Formats: sequence, C-alpha cells, structure tokens
Amino acid sequence: MKKMLAWMLILAMCMTGPAIAENAEQAKLQQDVLVLFTSDVHCAVDQGFGYIGLKAIKDVEEKAGNHVLLVDNGDSIQGEPMGLVTKGEMNIGLMNAMGYDIAIPGNHEFDYGMDRFLELAAMAEFPYISCNFNRQGMLVFDPYIIREFDGVKIAFVGVTTPKTLITSSPRYFQNDKGEFIYGFLQDETGESVYNAVQKAVDSARAKGAQYVIVMGHMGNDSASMPWTYADVIAHTSGIDAFLDGHSHDWDKVVMKNKDGDDVVRQACGTQLYGVGWLRISAKDGKVDTGLYSWGNSVSAPDLLGLDNAMTDVVGKAFSEAKELLAAVVATSSVDLCIHDPNAFDEIGMPIRIVRRAETNMGDLCADAMLDSSGADIAFISGGCVRADIPRGDITINDILRVHPYGNMLTVIEVTGQQMLDALEWGCRAVPQESGAFPQVAGLTFEIHTYIDSSCTQDDTGLFTGVAGEYRVRNVMVGGEPLDPEKTYSLASANYLLLDRGDGYAMFDGCPVLQDSVKLDIQVLAEYIIDTLGGIIGAEYASPYGQGRIVAVEAK
Repeated sequence: MKKMLAWMLILAMCMTGPAIAENAEQAKLQQDVLVLFTSDVHCAVDQGFGYIGLKAIKDVEEKAGNHVLLVDNGDSIQGEPMGLVTKGEMNIGLMNAMGYDIAIPGNHEFDYGMDRFLELAAMAEFPYISCNFNRQGMLVFDPYIIREFDGVKIAFVGVTTPKTLITSSPRYFQNDKGEFIYGFLQDETGESVYNAVQKAVDSARAKGAQYVIVMGHMGNDSASMPWTYADVIAHTSGIDAFLDGHSHDWDKVVMKNKDGDDVVRQACGTQLYGVGWLRISAKDGKVDTGLYSWGNSVSAPDLLGLDNAMTDVVGKAFSEAKELLAAVVATSSVDLCIHDPNAFDEIGMPIRIVRRAETNMGDLCADAMLDSSGADIAFISGGCVRADIPRGDITINDILRVHPYGNMLTVIEVTGQQMLDALEWGCRAVPQESGAFPQVAGLTFEIHTYIDSSCTQDDTGLFTGVAGEYRVRNVMVGGEPLDPEKTYSLASANYLLLDRGDGYAMFDGCPVLQDSVKLDIQVLAEYIIDTLGGIIGAEYASPYGQGRIVAVEAK
C-alpha cells in the first residue's frame, strides 16, 4: 500500500510538473502591444482625425517600436452620402486600405439589408467576429480571434447589442414569412449574451490566450439594458478590457466583474473625433486604455496638412462619390413641391406651403416612411422637408437637399388619442406656418380652421394638452375612423418621436418598435429608386397632394 501511494505521488508530480514549468515560462512581450480602435465612424472618414490622421497615428506608433493592431467596433459603413451611394462598398475599400485587422458588426452595418452586409463582409480583407450574431442558432462569424506577438496570445471577442433588431430594419432579419431567422441571443434577462461572451472567453483562454479583449457595440444608455457593457462585465469573468461603441460616448470606466476583479472599459466617441487606444506593456504586462481626441471643427488632415498613404486613397474615394451623387437615379414627370407653384409673395418669390398644407413632396416623404417601416401610419413635419424637386432627372444630390439634417426613421406604438393630439398640435397654427405641420401617409383628416387652437404648452414650447375643442376632425386610418383607445404603429423621424422635436411631447413613454433604424435620405432614396422603380408619376401629379388633409374653413 505504501509503495502504491509512493508511485501515485511520483506519477502526480510527473503529471503536474510540466504544467507548472510551462506556466512559469509563460511568454513575455518584447515590445508593447498597442490596439488602436475606432467606433461609430458613420462614413465620416474626412472628419475629426479622418482616416488620414488615423494613418498618421498608426505610423507614429509603429515607428516607436510597438506592435500595432487596428480594430473597429461597428457602425462604420452608414451615415454619409458616400455610404448611401455605394451601399457601404466604398467604406469597406477604405478600411481595407487603412489596414484594419478586425471588426465587429454594429447595428447600422445592416442598414443596406442582410444580403448586402454579408457581401460587404466578404469584400473585407479583415475578419468580422461576433459571439452572438447568429442565423437560426448558428454563429455567422467566429466568436473570437487570437493574434500572437512575441509568443504572447491575445484574444479578441466580438459582441453586438441585441437592440440591433429594432435599431436597424427588423425585416432584414426575417424570412419571407416575417419570421426572425437572424438574431443576437436576445432574451429578457441578458443571460444568453453573458453566457456567449463567457463561452468565448473561456475557449480563448483554453487555447492559450494570456489576454482577452472584448470588442463590443453595446453602449451605456439605459435603453440598451440588459445588454450594456456594464451588464456584460458584471456577469462574466476573464475579460481584461472592454472596447466599446454604440453610445457615441468617450467614457473610460473601471468596474468589477463577477469575481470582483477590475475590468477597464473604454469608448472613443463618433465620426473619428476620437481614436481609442489600449496598451499592453512589455515592461510589466499591465493593460491600460486611453483616447486620442480631436476637438476642432476643421479636420486634422486639413488643419495640419497631413499627407500620407491614405491621402490619395481618401481623395479618390470622395471624387468618385461626388460623381455618383451627381448621377441620375430616377426621373419625375411632375414637379414635387414644397412651394405653391401658383402663389407668390410681394417680391415675386413662391410661397412655401409645406408647413401649412399638404403637398405632393410631403406625401412622397411620408409615403417613403410608411413603405420602409411597414407601420400603420406615418408623418413627417413640414420643417423636415426642405426642397422642391423639379420634373425631369433626379440625382442623389437632389434627394439630399430634401432631407439635409440626418434624421432617422423610427417607429413607436401610439394610441389613437396620442395621434389625434399630435395632429392637433401640428395643425395649431394653420393657416399660418409651423415647422410642426404634419405631412401624412396611411391616414386622412380635416382641419376645421374656423376653430381656434386650444393647444397648451409649457415654458419650453412642449405640448402639454388640448384645453378645448379639437380643430382636427374626421381622422381616418386605412378607411376606418381613428379609434382613441386603439394602438397603432407610427413611423416618423427620431427627432419628432424620441427627441420632442417641434414640441411633440405627447409621445413620451411610447413603446419603441424601431429605434433610429435608417437615415431619412436613405429611406426616401430607396422608396424612389426601388419601390417606385425610379419613376415618379401621375399619383403625385397635384402639387397640393392627394387630398389626405382637407381644410374646412366654415362651420
């Protein structure tokens, strides 16, 4: 028995000895590793540092003797005309030229449709990773990737917010039957996402990763709970640092994971006004993060006269984009108006009517919102519709002039009473102008202008109620009278539905069904080019619209 115990002890020592020795001889960095990261670039490759400035930072760090990696945390390919006219392809080309090493999908990577994003991912000369983006339970990309420097393995784990399902167009994640086939491991508790991150971390550690860095597009806003970066860190272990995007914030936060260990989270803002960095020190192996920030309205390349390998690449891209913006994409047999073609002011200028009455341009813009969203009803304020389009050829530039502010399509659930209040508020100034005046789709109504508005507002100009008789009457939705107790899905701009723009405060607290999913210019362009087949015809012939809004001047 004693001999057996002795042999067992010797055998155990033999088995554990190499593992202890291997751990003691763990590889060490000979040079610092510097991870540069961007997020929420939104096609703004010439703003802030710009890609030219980013290349300058990368070059300096490499010349300093660091191992340098460049990664992106999502929302890179959407947000500016460059992305719109090439459906993201030009941006992927610029990322290839920049030498990106890894990227993750943000919610707006999907804004050109699922098939298009997967095409773009195939064009990328860098891998996309995500531990939770899946098709019917099967991951679309690898959950993590390991990079090795001086024998030291560093793992990068990707994770994308499940809010993507309502912050891009939900139909992009569905099959032809309207069933969701793509998802992000969404559940009410967040546990599925936490478990997916933990599984990826554990797997990377098992493969010898000495450091694990999460690349997240998760954000810090309460609307993203239970999937914020803080939720993920608090419910996992083994993460050394969390590089985050989505909220456009700049915050550096150190917080405890579920084992009580410190984890640093760093964000880098938006539109390349910030470039984040993570450094792993060769001296002591410690991890730290920080931010290069640019606070000037003039971009770094323009102000500093930067010139490097990206200068000609970016210049060529913008030149090509300019040509594409000027290309003819549609034609109209009618004049699309925000001005009255038959009424002029005292100096002979056409009178703007889009802020006090229905117009065919208003109808077109509201129809585009309805078509893209699949909502029951849609409206857009006259103040958001800024230009006529004359009959003849139409370019993307023409469409950009209609919606210049970068508002985004949003869908909420409202009651019939809230919709009635919104119409009453928007029509309160008629026959005078108001930027809040609603151009509508999916409904019709009358404005009884002989009734004075009784809308009330607070000191800041926000709607507070209707004190007396409603001047908006006979509201019809899909041919049926508006039911004050019924709920409807309503599409409009985030500015109006979420930000109380033009005083629309009656929507406070409404459930959000689609949250800032797509730029209004993209919505309008896709409606004209794709839905209408590039031809605007007789249905929009009258400059005064299709009779959706009728003014009743006498009792």
